[in-house]
Amino acid sequence: MKLVNANTGETIALQVMEAKTFGRRLRGLLFTKRLSSGLCLHIEPCRSVHTFFMQYAIDVVYLDKQHRVVGVEERLEPGHVGAVFKGTTSVVELPAGSIGLTRTTVGQTVQFI
Repeated sequence: MKLVNANTGETIALQVMEAKTFGRRLRGLLFTKRLSSGLCLHIEPCRSVHTFFMQYAIDVVYLDKQHRVVGVEERLEPGHVGAVFKGTTSVVELPAGSIGLTRTTVGQTVQFI
């Protein structure tokens, strides 16, 4: 499955990893060395994230039920807590720089295809 910006047609990630169970959501990207280009982690349900015990920065896209972007955070550095955006029901964690490269902004809609 890949992640696409429905407004621009731009591919945001070529491969989506899912974190829908309690254990997978709890683990997330913790203790990983890096998130390869083209990969992302979709965490659902989820309202916010943290980067404690991580070794690298990530970009975070916050989505509502309709997969509309309600918030973005670029370069969330290790050891930090992400923001909370009203309406968030899931988040997508991406390699740092992905949001800027794909021009993903609040109000756009993404598709998992």
